[in-house]
Amino acid sequence: MPRLTYATRRSALALAQCRAFVATLKARHPDLELVELQVVTTGDKIQDRPLSEVGGKGLFVKEIEEALLDGRADLAVHSIKDVPGVLPGGLTLACVPPREDPRDVLVAPAYRTLEALPRGAKVGTSSLRRKLSLLAARPDLDVVPLRGNVDTRLKKLDKGEAAAIVLAFAGLRRLGLGGRETEILSPDISLPAIGQGALGVEARSSDAETRARLAAVHDLESAVRVAAERGVLVALGGDCKTPIAAYAEREGAQMRLRAFVADADASRLRRAERRVAWPETEAEASELGLSLGRQLV
Repeated sequence: MPRLTYATRRSALALAQCRAFVATLKARHPDLELVELQVVTTGDKIQDRPLSEVGGKGLFVKEIEEALLDGRADLAVHSIKDVPGVLPGGLTLACVPPREDPRDVLVAPAYRTLEALPRGAKVGTSSLRRKLSLLAARPDLDVVPLRGNVDTRLKKLDKGEAAAIVLAFAGLRRLGLGGRETEILSPDISLPAIGQGALGVEARSSDAETRARLAAVHDLESAVRVAAERGVLVALGGDCKTPIAAYAEREGAQMRLRAFVADADASRLRRAERRVAWPETEAEASELGLSLGRQLV
């Protein structure tokens, strides 16, 4: 029986989304034996400081990519929003499965909506992107840092450390916690993170057999949307020290791509938007993202 080892982070969300993907892969390839390799990343070890202070999102994938490169794993399942725009040599993004809902949600048990939060209410998030979006809509709020996995953040909310928190809708749903959200935030209010709600499955560029198996569960529409958003990321050289967002959506036969970026101190906010015929390939979508991103430099 052919055997593939898949690498994943150990967090509850990482394991839930990874195992759901692996079940889909197994359904398409019943002959495969799939073995799990759990990797503790630097980003998982550091929970007491914002990511912007300790090196950015690449901290969640570095050790996993090392496992791929040294042959301990054959594929790696990531939240694609954690993956830097440029991959290490020898690795490729071989599969993007169907994307979950990419929007942000508010969890505010006492107040329910962003509009109903009282002046000065504490809202927890360690995302500079979310902080900027929240303050653009409600400059009177007190947006405070809040690290930890989804369950930890919900417990902090329940203990009263904040009146509300902002999370990815996809993460709540993948953990079976859909229903905790009290308001789904429109992209007009909180433009999603690049690739939010999508998984990215990485493999060695030279491993044609694994890449062929992953192609069977690749979703082209999700991949095209993600490629456009990641093109913006590459053009801007974005990291966790930069508030940055990009969101591609289908509108009939067109793609609408929106993006914003600001300096690390939230100054010089720039926005851009483009509507074009729906890209036929990921490469075409990436070029669109690169072009839009260059407008924002």
